Amino acid sequence: MKIVVTIAALLVSSGGSLALANQACPPVSVNASTNIWKNYVLNPNPFYRDHVLAAAEVIKDPTLKKQALKIADMGTFFWLDDNMALSKLRAVTDDVPCQNIVGIVLQGLTSGNCTLPSFRPVEFDTYQKAYVDPLASILRAKPTTVFAIIVEPDTLPAIIMNSTLSSCSGLASTYYRKNVAYALMALNLPNVVMYLDAGHGGTLGWELNLKPAAAELAAVYTAAGSPSQVRGIAVNIGGWNSWDASPGEFATTYESPRNYAQNERDFVKRLGNLLSKTGTPNHAIADTSRNGVYGLRREWTDWCNVNGAGFGRRPTADGTGLELADALVWAKGGGISDGTSNPASANYNPYCGKQDSFKPSPEKGEWNQAYFEMLLENAHPPIAVD
Repeated sequence: MKIVVTIAALLVSSGGSLALANQACPPVSVNASTNIWKNYVLNPNPFYRDHVLAAAEVIKDPTLKKQALKIADMGTFFWLDDNMALSKLRAVTDDVPCQNIVGIVLQGLTSGNCTLPSFRPVEFDTYQKAYVDPLASILRAKPTTVFAIIVEPDTLPAIIMNSTLSSCSGLASTYYRKNVAYALMALNLPNVVMYLDAGHGGTLGWELNLKPAAAELAAVYTAAGSPSQVRGIAVNIGGWNSWDASPGEFATTYESPRNYAQNERDFVKRLGNLLSKTGTPNHAIADTSRNGVYGLRREWTDWCNVNGAGFGRRPTADGTGLELADALVWAKGGGISDGTSNPASANYNPYCGKQDSFKPSPEKGEWNQAYFEMLLENAHPPIAVD
């Protein structure tokens, strides 16, 4: 198995054919004013690929096994959420074919979740030295590889959504804004394209949130010096909202007159139009990794291991149906737990114990075989096998 994985790591799926990783790629300088996804494809995350290959080994159903092996070759982002992940990043950047993009989710501020009673802000020096500067060094050392970076999910949206919480409107807003602006400045490299996290239609799509959201994103972008390699926003990262289902998941509820962004396509249009008025880049990528089935959640904000979910549309720059949408991507590796459903755990989050969450679920970041197989079975569109 180890030999197979090592050899396979040198190969990636590209347009239905396998291409050998090219060690002679020329230095790249990507133009963030254009849609780079038209010329590049998302590279498979080798750590997620290893999870999936191991999962396929124990699947008895032959069709499901073949579907799992298809997922192993799917391009997915790598989550940089602690120092251990930073040490793994070098492996993620090895043997990348010239036509592939390495996707990174920079999430170094989650330990400072301002909505939790245990909130402690991540100070600027710590964030700079522990996360951003080491990341920038790695990216500079790989001038022949293109990187797409999703910058800090759940930070700026948290300020907007929780403005009545003193923990979010006080220290958090200061640290979040300063840290995110620094990340945009430090990672403004010729081989990098960046997308600022903008939540999803169920968080910032509300009519009361849209204008403040555009203003917040624009302010941080400006504070960073309007970096040339910022392309726009990332939506639905690790989320469950449909890309273009109509009517949307909550279109028939009492809330719908206050939120017209019932799917992510409408959300990108609405927020993108406001961003354009501020001079802020407004193109978008949207996560479709686990949103193949909708109508499962009881509330917009239910986010943890949604029960009944399925893999969604495959990564593509074609067929988004919206000029502002650069690509549909897989930011979250399906099968990796969002959090434990065990209330006795020190890491337990009540959202992971909700009625619409899958149980049992292991600790955040651990593999959930049963959940992965459910995603395969419920995939929409179905995963085609030869």
